[in-house]
Formats: sequence, C-alpha cells, structure tokens
Amino acid sequence: MKFATKAIHAGVEPDPSTGAIMTPIFQTSTFAQPSLGQNKGFEYARSSNPTRQALEKSFAALEDAQHGFAFSSGMAAIDAVLRLLKPNDEVICGQDIYGGSYRLFVKVYEEIGIKFHFIDMQNEEIVKNTINSQTKMIWIETPSNPLLQIVDIKKTIKIAKENNLVSVVDNTFATPYLQNPITMGADIVMHSATKYLGGHSDVVMGALMLNDNKLAEQIYFIQKSCGAVPSPFDCFLVLRGIKTLHLRVDASCQNAMKITQFLVKNEKVRNVYYAGLTSHKGHEVAKKQMRQFGGMISFDLKNDTKENAEKFLEAIKVFALAESLGGVESLACYPALMTHANIPVEKRHEIGITDSLIRLSIGCENIDDLIADLKQALENTTTS
Repeated sequence: MKFATKAIHAGVEPDPSTGAIMTPIFQTSTFAQPSLGQNKGFEYARSSNPTRQALEKSFAALEDAQHGFAFSSGMAAIDAVLRLLKPNDEVICGQDIYGGSYRLFVKVYEEIGIKFHFIDMQNEEIVKNTINSQTKMIWIETPSNPLLQIVDIKKTIKIAKENNLVSVVDNTFATPYLQNPITMGADIVMHSATKYLGGHSDVVMGALMLNDNKLAEQIYFIQKSCGAVPSPFDCFLVLRGIKTLHLRVDASCQNAMKITQFLVKNEKVRNVYYAGLTSHKGHEVAKKQMRQFGGMISFDLKNDTKENAEKFLEAIKVFALAESLGGVESLACYPALMTHANIPVEKRHEIGITDSLIRLSIGCENIDDLIADLKQALENTTTS
C-alpha cells in the first residue's frame, strides 16, 4: 500500500458484529471468559483492548514495522525504552533534544545510575569517540527540537550496529509520512502521538514501533507491567487523526516553506532554522532521508532578548502561544521558558537556544493569513 492508503486503512477493518467502518470504542476494563483458561483474545484492558489493538496495528504499518505499541503519553513511551537499561549503562544522545526527554534522562534516570552523553550528533567522529564499553544505546532525534538539527540516520545506525548498540529514533517532528527510520535500520522508532499522528490537539499519547520480536516481547512486558496505556477513547481519536495525516502534513510543509522564505527576508529576524533552506547545515542529509522538510520552524530575533521575544508573542493573533505542536492550528512557543526550561541557561546558550528563540508549529490555515500575522507581530519587535 502507498502511504495515503495505509493511513486510512491499515490496522482498521469494519466491525464484524455491525459492519461499522470506524473501529468501535471498547470502553471496558475487563472481558468475560467462556471458561477457565480460555478467552477471546482479551482478558484485561491494561494488557490489551480491541480499540488499542487496531491503533497499534496502524502504528506498525505507518513505520513499516512488525510491532506497534501505544502508551498514555510520549514520555511514557520514552520511559518504556529506558527501562531496557540497567544502572551503569550509558546512552549517547543529541545536545539539542526535547526538553522533556532531557528532564527524564537527567532528573530521573541519571539518579539511578544511567549516564547520558549529550553531544553534537551531526558529527560522526564525535559519536564514534563517545562510545565506550558501557554504552548500550544511541538516541537520535531528527529534526531536533527546537533547533531543527539533522542527524544522518543511516550513518548513525551503522555506527550503532557496529558497536552492538540499540538505536532509537524520535521521529515526532518528521512523522512517518516524511521519514521512516525502521527502513533505515533503526531498532525502535518513537513518536509523541500527541502531535502529528493525533493532529488535532485533543489527545495525549505515545507510540513505539519496532521489528525485533525479542525486543517487542520486552516492550510489551514493560507496557503491561507498568501500565502506562491510553484509554480506548484516546485510541479512537488517534485512529481518526491518522486518516488525514498525509493531507495535514502536506499542507503544513507547503505553508512552512513559504513562511521560511518570508522570515529569511525580514529585517527583524537574525537566524532561521529550517532544513528546507539550502544554507542549513543538514539540508543535503535531510533531502536524502526526508520526503519533505516538515512543518516546524525556529527563528531568533536580531535584538536577542526575552523582552523582544515577548513583544512578538503578545502580538500574534492567528498563531496561539502554546506548548506542543503538530496540530491543524499554528502555534508559537518560547523554548527558553516553555519546552526547554529544565535545561540550565548556560547549556541552552551553549547549544544555541537563545533568549529570543521562537519555535513555530505551522498548521493548515491559509498561508496569507499566517504570513500577515507574523508580519504584524514582528513589527512590534525592535532590532536593537
């Protein structure tokens, strides 16, 4: 199946009892068993649920994987992956990653003896030189959050395989429509399904997709034992959202490219971070491993102050000032105080998260309205 057909049909079949096209919401905590030791494939909703099962089949199909798992949030999905590790294990990850991932890594897992190396993963030699006998996992986030850095997935996974490391790719920004790390050799792909997969800012969920049967058994054991599973209704919402994933991402990408071109020419803007720009350090790699460049843009202002960013954010009207991303509506976020507030200020500045950095999630509105909103908001800012 081509992607659009998979998005609409994969994992979903008409309900055999009624013929309903949409998967029913099986709002039940338990299932009657015909006799002792026998069931109809379901025992208890934490272990499995028909609505969740349909979604997990869809997750797997989207990433060309054998197995899919749904979790109650993206962070729960990440947590499940980290539970594969033991004290004294080490993980290599990017210096520019989602602030929630950073917080979980440093504030929770480093406290129990797992070490994380935050490095420039755009540089293969740095990756190779960071590996030691304790390294067990490489965590790849590309495009990264919030600076849109691009990591060469195939080359990094090759390094992981040569050193017998588990490779994990956070594919949230790219979506399965634009990039498929499983087909490039990744062991695990992770998504915050809250974002593009759900697509309507009305559900919180996480997803893992993978091929290896043994690894899948471990993830299922963790999912079942720890219990961070989504509700049947949330599964229904994401199943519905996935059906229009390709349409929404196409619209976001088209809008993002035009907005990037506007921002590059604006005298109030200093730097624009978007892999679709030929000047972007990762442009050629992104062009090779992505089908389009995505709907996320970051930029900072010439007058690099929090106060100047505040003027912009208070002036926007179509864009909403909010955390999260990937919905049909356009959002503006201030990473320094929102998504990446847990990263120490010195570290933020070191990796390029400036005091005026603004991250945009481009939605599906009319492009003229979006550009007009950005233009009037930028007119409220200063250059010095």
